Amino acid sequence: MKNKFLKITALAFASILVSCGGKKKEAPAVEKEAASVGQALEIEKPQLKFGFIKLTDMAPLAIAKEKGFFEDEGLFVSVEAQSNWKNILDRVIDGQLDGSHMLAGQPIAAQAGFGRQAELVTPYSMDLNGNGITVSNDVWAKMKPNVKKDANGKPIHPISAEPLKPVIAEYKKEGKAFKMGMVFPVSTHNYEIRYWLAAAGINPGMYTKANIQGQVDADVLLSVTPPPQMPATLEAGTIFGYCVGEPWNQQAVFKGIGVPVTTNYDIWKNNPEKVFVLTKEFTEKYPNTTVAITKALIRAGKWLDTPGNRQEAVEILSRSEYVGAPVNVLANSMTGTFEFEKGDKRSMPDFNVFYRYNATYPFYSDAVWFLTQMRRWGQIPDAKSADWYASKAKEIYKPEIWKKAAALLVAEGKIPATDIPATDGYKPATTEFIDGNKFDGKDPIGYINSFQIGNKDK
Repeated sequence: MKNKFLKITALAFASILVSCGGKKKEAPAVEKEAASVGQALEIEKPQLKFGFIKLTDMAPLAIAKEKGFFEDEGLFVSVEAQSNWKNILDRVIDGQLDGSHMLAGQPIAAQAGFGRQAELVTPYSMDLNGNGITVSNDVWAKMKPNVKKDANGKPIHPISAEPLKPVIAEYKKEGKAFKMGMVFPVSTHNYEIRYWLAAAGINPGMYTKANIQGQVDADVLLSVTPPPQMPATLEAGTIFGYCVGEPWNQQAVFKGIGVPVTTNYDIWKNNPEKVFVLTKEFTEKYPNTTVAITKALIRAGKWLDTPGNRQEAVEILSRSEYVGAPVNVLANSMTGTFEFEKGDKRSMPDFNVFYRYNATYPFYSDAVWFLTQMRRWGQIPDAKSADWYASKAKEIYKPEIWKKAAALLVAEGKIPATDIPATDGYKPATTEFIDGNKFDGKDPIGYINSFQIGNKDK
């Protein structure tokens, strides 16, 4: 079996010190993490089955498989497309899948008590950004007169939800509900479209024990639609807009049925999106296999963000067994551009990020953000202490596994030691949101209370 045992030699450890490039404070930490794995990494479970949804951000799984990174770790992996996010969650919990590409909010909700409960963990964050909000041609035509334009008559981005307010008011006057789609109740897309709407004073609705649809007092009715079905649902007039990952915003442009008005990069710059999820039981039963999986995925993320590799990635993802969308649709966002109105293609080099900005590291503060949004909108019905947010984040996000994997990759010369962040697990506080609001992962209560729309806690 190829590479069943990975030997960590004294020479490899010495290479850590050399690769640190003078950053002495990082070398001991890296060496300690590598040493903690032991002298040989024995794979307890080499045959694995992983799930994914047909979105471009499943790319690390496809690349780890196609470029041989899984096999390099002694892993023989099959990856299978799943029908929807609920199916993925159920199959991981039930053991039909060993792990999966998953919405960042899914393992968090499972631990926090919203929806199906289970002990799920993530040692690897799959990407940053990658989503957009698209509206129908008719809605865009009504929004556009209220959108600020530059000297050439092009819309100035980012576009807030302010121009949508008179459109919603018009629908309400005519007695029609304004309906929009998102992919799952605990998806980034749900929280992003809610954030975008609420920042303009539009109420996206609250969750209560009696209303699990999250439509209490809503100005906009949000409902679940699986990602690949978004364009067809928009075209049918069932919804008037949606928030989804690629390639389904660009598909609306290519089909001429809708216009993306903003991306999640503009809602929250370099926000976390998908994660790779395993059960806690799997990581405890197969610790070395878990580290090996994480190693392969880190390498895949690095390969994806290496200049010159994206076109090959697009061709791989276009295959029917992966995303199955046309190459030109996938390339529209994956190769550093994004098209809004047809013909209005703009440079967006950070629309899809898989490795840069420590994208693969599972930061506690990312988990805290999702928890604050679950509380803000009522999915977590009762107030929690700041310590609860911190402890819950640490139950789910596992940077200690990531660091073991990364230390081994440094020892093998596959990544530089400088790619391991010096962090306590929390990103610095940031105001890089569409409304300029400040998020500090160490002050979740203050963050929840900073919004005009949503729950407030003492």
